[in-house]
Amino acid sequence: MPLKIMPKKKHLSAGRVPLILFLCQMIGALDVPLDPKLLDDLVQPPTITQQSPKDYIVDPRENIVIQCEAKGKPPPSFSWTRNGTHFDIDKDPLVTMKPGSGTLIINIITEGKAETYEGVYQCTARNERGAAVSNNIVVRPSRSPLWTKERLEPITLRNGQSLVLPCRPPIGLPPAIIFWMDNSFQRLPQSERVSQGLNGDLYFSNVLPEDTREDYICYARFNHTQTIQQKQPISLKVISAKPSKERPPTFLTPEGNESLKEELRGNVLSLECIAEGLPTPIIYWIKEDGTLPVNRTFYRNFKKTLQITQVTEADSGNYQCIAKNPLGAVHHTIAVTVKAAPYWIAAPQNLVLSPGENGTLICRANGNPKPRIAWLTNGVPIEIAPEDPSRKIDGDTIIFSNVQERLSAVYQCNASNEYGYLLANAFVNVLAEPPRILTSANILYQVIANRPAFLDCAFFGSPLPTIEWFKGTKGSALHEDIYVLHDNGTLEIPVAQKDSTGTYTCVARNKLGMAKNEVHLEIKDPTRIIKQPEHAVVQRGSKVSFECKVKHDHTLIPTIVWLKDHGELPNEERFSVDKDHLVVTDVSDDDGGTYTCAANTTLDRVSASAVLRVVAPTPTPAPIYDVPNPPFDLELTNQLDKSVQLTWTPGDDNNSPITKFIIEYEDAMHEAGVWHHQAEVSGTQTTAQLKLSPYVNYSFRVMAENNIGRSVPSEASEQYLTKAAEPDQNPTAVEGLGTEPDNLVITWKPLNGFESNGPGLQYKVSWRQKDGDDEWTSVVVANVSKYIVSGTPTFVPYLIKVQALNDVGFAPEPAVVMGHSGEDLPMVAPGNVRVNVVNSTLAEVHWDPVPLKSVRGHLQGYRIYYWKVQSSSKRNRRHIEKKILTFQGSKTHGMLPGLQPYSHYFLNVRVVNGKGEGPASSDRGFHTPEGVPSAPSSLKIVNPTLDSLTLEWDPPSHPNGVLTEYTLKYQPINSTHELGPLVDLKIPANKTRWTLKNLNFSTRYKFYFYAQTSVGSGSQITEEAITTVDEGKMAMASRQVDIATQGWFIGLMCAVALLILILLIVCFVRRNKGGKYPVKEKEDAHADPEIQPMKEDDGTFGEYSDAEDHKPLKKGSRTPSDRTVKKEDSDDSLVDYGEGVNGQFNEDGSFIGQYSGKKEKEPAEGNESSEAPSPVNAMNSFV
Repeated sequence: MPLKIMPKKKHLSAGRVPLILFLCQMIGALDVPLDPKLLDDLVQPPTITQQSPKDYIVDPRENIVIQCEAKGKPPPSFSWTRNGTHFDIDKDPLVTMKPGSGTLIINIITEGKAETYEGVYQCTARNERGAAVSNNIVVRPSRSPLWTKERLEPITLRNGQSLVLPCRPPIGLPPAIIFWMDNSFQRLPQSERVSQGLNGDLYFSNVLPEDTREDYICYARFNHTQTIQQKQPISLKVISAKPSKERPPTFLTPEGNESLKEELRGNVLSLECIAEGLPTPIIYWIKEDGTLPVNRTFYRNFKKTLQITQVTEADSGNYQCIAKNPLGAVHHTIAVTVKAAPYWIAAPQNLVLSPGENGTLICRANGNPKPRIAWLTNGVPIEIAPEDPSRKIDGDTIIFSNVQERLSAVYQCNASNEYGYLLANAFVNVLAEPPRILTSANILYQVIANRPAFLDCAFFGSPLPTIEWFKGTKGSALHEDIYVLHDNGTLEIPVAQKDSTGTYTCVARNKLGMAKNEVHLEIKDPTRIIKQPEHAVVQRGSKVSFECKVKHDHTLIPTIVWLKDHGELPNEERFSVDKDHLVVTDVSDDDGGTYTCAANTTLDRVSASAVLRVVAPTPTPAPIYDVPNPPFDLELTNQLDKSVQLTWTPGDDNNSPITKFIIEYEDAMHEAGVWHHQAEVSGTQTTAQLKLSPYVNYSFRVMAENNIGRSVPSEASEQYLTKAAEPDQNPTAVEGLGTEPDNLVITWKPLNGFESNGPGLQYKVSWRQKDGDDEWTSVVVANVSKYIVSGTPTFVPYLIKVQALNDVGFAPEPAVVMGHSGEDLPMVAPGNVRVNVVNSTLAEVHWDPVPLKSVRGHLQGYRIYYWKVQSSSKRNRRHIEKKILTFQGSKTHGMLPGLQPYSHYFLNVRVVNGKGEGPASSDRGFHTPEGVPSAPSSLKIVNPTLDSLTLEWDPPSHPNGVLTEYTLKYQPINSTHELGPLVDLKIPANKTRWTLKNLNFSTRYKFYFYAQTSVGSGSQITEEAITTVDEGKMAMASRQVDIATQGWFIGLMCAVALLILILLIVCFVRRNKGGKYPVKEKEDAHADPEIQPMKEDDGTFGEYSDAEDHKPLKKGSRTPSDRTVKKEDSDDSLVDYGEGVNGQFNEDGSFIGQYSGKKEKEPAEGNESSEAPSPVNAMNSFV
């Protein structure tokens, strides 16, 4: 049967479709690919691709830009409405439309006011196939009004009284951010006793004398215009007389015992309770008749504010805050109601249909209250649009039947309630197009043997074409038993072999025509290292050589690279590399390490490593020398502000010339007792001119050094104090990193006392937003290493500089570094999650990246949670622990290894930044196909008789699918260990016991037993057993003369024993001299009777062996008599992968590892040998 793809009228599994190819098969939601090959003659209705937000607040100091971009064929034209009527931009000289776009630019910088252009704007993109419309864009200029002037009387309170300092900021657009500071622009400290409420007021549960100050100032920052408004300072005086009497708590806000709160779904619910009392009350929160959501509940403002993120209707209910102190408690209940603006359940998707086909547009939304669904066509309410006989409206669904090409249009779905609306455009494009193949012709694919090959055939057509593949010029059709044909047209050869080389033809057909394309496939031999470098232990100063011979495909040119400790070789003449060798001469201790030979081609890479260990040579006697005596008589002369001359007298060199003098200094003012390196001079000098730093109390000492070592230090010189000066350097390691979403923590490595150059060391910290026009904001702080800027917008780049200063002056202008304000959790979940099941244990996941603005932090990667929820073989639902894989960076796909065959999985994807994880995508389910089973759990032989044996077994512990049957193979073993004919028997899958009859009496049989699914055979289990002995013949043998009691027989056995002993001695001597013996025949005795197939579906491989391993066995010893069952396990298997386990992934999430069969050993010269196939053979080997 030829391999074909047939059209489908439903969405295909995203897991089967690679992201890189067009989803041409998806009739239900197919977008015409705007490929250059199609642009010339394919038409497409308009699609809005970019638009300004619904609530668009503009800066009145800049031009207004209202975005509207759309694609389509032919390119669409654009028009605008303002406040529901046509907006004629040609009549307004300040308004222009961007060429080739619908974006409006309103020039208000030179003239005009932003307020003039307030209103509701809507863009329409139209071509001959229909019209798409944008959202209603409400344009409003931002406002940052001044504070009304008022006279604030000083406040005087007794110690312990409560207080509320009102802020009442001016109403701006958007609302201002409120914070309290003093005249020095320092944030006022807040605590459980003093805190700022959500309304901006400053609440004191009780006042203390230290609260007395004259500069309580409320600031309002308007981020949109980057302005800050300041309220008049408030003066507070606390009389430190006898404190007020202690009292139980009462609420300052909210008032009364109950209050109401309404919030919209998806927003952050903020509930606040601030209490006064003496002592200061503590706030607690509970939810009546429920629990607070664990992962979405946060406490702010010393637990006075409860926040629940991504609030849903389930969060409605009564919340209670409790204020307690030792004198009592008070409660307040807040009744929370969660409403919801409309949100999509299923937004309408574009339809591409051919004439005469049927289709549907579905628009489903939810909200609280339930939203109303309204349909429009080409921007006109569908009730007044021209009649279309092929169209039927059924609530949230439009049904199309027998469509015609002239009926192409763009449909709009509007879902609205009192809290908002959703508007979606979806076109119906009726096309009649013959098949087209978009993949380039005559592409050459090169693949390494035994690896999968993928041949692409991207296609388009309407109606959807069928795809068929052929190989060779004679047109032989490809069949599903060897190849896999993906829904996107790609042909997969799971295990490419040499005979896979050739020309492949992809043919696309529909009722309008046919198209075909040829591609070529070449299979290359894998690169192998046939002679690996060997570990070496060499003496220091000698030479070492590593050998690395590589075998490769003759058409590929390998590049051989030698590495040391995974890095480049040292750039020294001692290291030389020729074709197959690395030679290191004059080996030193530093040369020890791991040396790796890596062979690279354009298609594969292999490597092998060896360890070099360097040991000391045999020591030889040497003359006895000693280190020098210390210098003495130190003297300071020529004392200047920044230099001094030091002289000394050398000590005895103790028969080894002094090579150098080392000078150290001590700063008795800043680091008494700590000596630092100052300078080094040659061993012939006794004077040194030393450079000095300001404001240091110097002492010096000198040490002498020869080839033996270094002397003890000399006595210290006299002290010398230099004058103070301004700092000559600034702090290092300056960084700006927020710890909260609304702050910026500036840190630096402060100067030490030696670097301060004078008294009164301080730092001038300056910052401003990188992308703004603000002036630098600066503050001078004491000798610390950190400053916190509060009230910053979330994750905004800042320019930062830190300058040192002291009582003398400032350091040079510092360098500017860039930092970021604090991160917040990502806002958006990855969309369009698709799963491609590669095989029974491996799946590939794709997703669309989230917008960078929604990350709200440094994008660290994406995290996949996946779990198995159902076993397809047992049909029982069982929830197990979720597994996690993290893919670093901006990758949008990754691999899930180690899956269970024949199972049902779910997964979701989340974006990760430095703050944590964002919301999860919708759960996506997928199934893994069947695999081959494991070996039966046990096999035993019971009830042996003269001519029968009964076998009992347990099914495989991992069937990996539906068992179809068992296969039993057995053969007799005669007294000379020769194997008889092999019998093959099929047993139904529901059996666990089987009796073999008509067997030979007193005969040993070897059994091979394995299970099968529809995919193939599993691993086998073996056993041996003997039928019982004929008692009549045994009785006759017992009546014969026992020759073991005869004297001549005893003498003969003694002679034989003596000869064997001599033979053993001779063999032992020859073995020590390197002799070897062929053991091939003994090793082959109990090998498997058939070749075990490669297992493809479960991702593991059976053993490889040479051709001789598969021949019928002639000789061999018996297995142990205890009937121990040994399973033939696969050599390799996938492990679980993710952070914190031994698995490794590359940056695209794929598994890094090598699977290989057993390696062939090179035969020793003059002898033949092979690896023993089982432990039994090793037991029977003579040496």
